[in-house]
Amino acid sequence: MAKVFTIPVPPDLSRQRRERRSDPRYVDGQKLLVEAMKYLAKADPVANRQAIEWLSEHVRTRFRMTDTPLG
Repeated sequence: MAKVFTIPVPPDLSRQRRERRSDPRYVDGQKLLVEAMKYLAKADPVANRQAIEWLSEHVRTRFRMTDTPLG
């Protein structure tokens, strides 16, 4: 079995951080996923249950309330 080695790198404190800017595409993407779940639930909730669960898991793990787009 292979071993994984990590080499710690000290942070570069002289590097300036980028300012965060809002991106309307980020919010639009979240809305699109929610609309897809609504559509699947209306069309056939039993047959589309796995697809709805998958989208729901994606929204919960990839997009959180504290997330903000990086610009």
